[in-house]
Amino acid sequence: MSDDSAESSETSNFIRDIIDADLASGKVEQVVTRFPPEPNGYLHIGHAKSICLNFGVARDYGGLCNLRFDDTNPEKEEQEYIDSIRRDVEWLGFEWHSNPFASDYFDRLYAWAVDLIRQGKAYVDSQSADEIRTNRGTLTEPGKNSPYRERSVEENLQLFEDMKNDRYADGEHVLRAKIDMASPNINMRDPVLYRILHATHHNTGDDWVIYPLYDFTHGLSDAIEGVTHSLCTLEFEDHRPLYDWILDQLDTPSRPEQTEFARLQLEYSLTSKRKLNQMVSEGHVSGWDDPRMLTISGMRRRGFTPESIVNFCDMIGITKKNSTIEMGVLETALRDDLNARAVRRMAVINPLRVVIENYPEDQEEFFEGANHPQNPDYGTRQVPFSREIYIERDDFMEDAPRKFFRLSPGREVRLRFAYYITCKEVIKDANGEIESLVCTYDPASRGGSSPDGRKVKGTIHWVSARHAVAATVNLYDRLFDSPNPGAAADFHTALNPDSKIVMDQARFEPAIELTGNRIAYQFERLGYFISDYDSTVERPLFNRTMTLRDSWAKVEKSL
Repeated sequence: MSDDSAESSETSNFIRDIIDADLASGKVEQVVTRFPPEPNGYLHIGHAKSICLNFGVARDYGGLCNLRFDDTNPEKEEQEYIDSIRRDVEWLGFEWHSNPFASDYFDRLYAWAVDLIRQGKAYVDSQSADEIRTNRGTLTEPGKNSPYRERSVEENLQLFEDMKNDRYADGEHVLRAKIDMASPNINMRDPVLYRILHATHHNTGDDWVIYPLYDFTHGLSDAIEGVTHSLCTLEFEDHRPLYDWILDQLDTPSRPEQTEFARLQLEYSLTSKRKLNQMVSEGHVSGWDDPRMLTISGMRRRGFTPESIVNFCDMIGITKKNSTIEMGVLETALRDDLNARAVRRMAVINPLRVVIENYPEDQEEFFEGANHPQNPDYGTRQVPFSREIYIERDDFMEDAPRKFFRLSPGREVRLRFAYYITCKEVIKDANGEIESLVCTYDPASRGGSSPDGRKVKGTIHWVSARHAVAATVNLYDRLFDSPNPGAAADFHTALNPDSKIVMDQARFEPAIELTGNRIAYQFERLGYFISDYDSTVERPLFNRTMTLRDSWAKVEKSL
């Protein structure tokens, strides 16, 4: 984490302190929280923090957490997003108490709006959107009262009913709260509560042509559901006075309290739904679940585990102060989890053919390899070996420096599980490119050691050519090469051109499940990998989830 986020979850969980005090005083008998996304896009890593907080608090205190869709903007909301949000929350390991829509409450919200009009605390404004915006004032100048602000209660009631009954065009009228146009908090300057919008709603169809604004809907929905602790990110702090004002004016079934916490800001990432949608629509990524995207669906496709994401959220904690989290914290959480669970296999991503000339052509044998070096419960598998093998092209250098401990002409290396081999000849094509190697092996070194006690410094992985499975591998990396792509005048300039490299000549040992069960693998010396959704037996396709080490550490130090 950056220096600004030095507070840990143990020392800064002020939300749990509030809950403890509320329970101890009897103010609250049962904790009720909610996670309230708008279904206008896919969830991302920033949402994961809120999910873990809201569902985690309810779980730990024996309470309830609702998954509520705040769906008051029918032009941007789709069933696709609703389905994806449900899927993501379940995948992270959480269960909701109920799954309502804010639109389920439209009748009650309308009745409450009428109540505000009757109290003289709301009015129908006939100014244009531009006029309302201009007359709102600035941070240093008060706003101006609308010329329609003093309409009678009777006229406002009739106009609002006519709005509901589809007698006006979009934008012709709005309903506003009557608060204080000189308030230092712009959110309290007669905020709009309802607007006219002719759009088919995913849940209510064409029943409504007026829709409540988020600020009006949110607190009242909390009150309907009996939410005790409405946990929001810091950008809603300035909205809390309006949240409280609305609840104070109306007779609601409960009185929730809003508390704000710092949102997740992660290096090398964007969490703006608008910009993420732009990435998708402009074709910079293959979709919302592109493995380079830090959407939860993209992370799942790439091979992140739900446990690693939940652990990451625990690691960064809950604070009152915005800060930026280093990408390495998320990657460490993932590596730690995958190191403990990933099955080990050998694969060669950029293959170089090696012929072992003194190994019998018709012979093959098998070596026993542990599926996990620290966990014997994972068992073992049989690794085939034959006269021709593949090694990584990077594990050979024709003119190698002294400290290059892999294969080069005249040098000896250990093949993982198998034998010592020595390079005798380099075969090149007509263009002078290395085509293959000719080596010899020491039969006495079976298993990776020599009875004469000679030491070999280098050990490399390999795959038997006769038994190898051909595959394609996507090498994924960070989507942006700038720590703060959102700060750029054009975030496109921060796109990492090497965020996806396709290797279509990969070779795997045969003990790799090519499709189906999404097993997390550690390809020895290469990183963590998982089969893609599109992988088939005929065309295996694997994604690199993460490298074994942080290859960005040196880059970041040089910035």
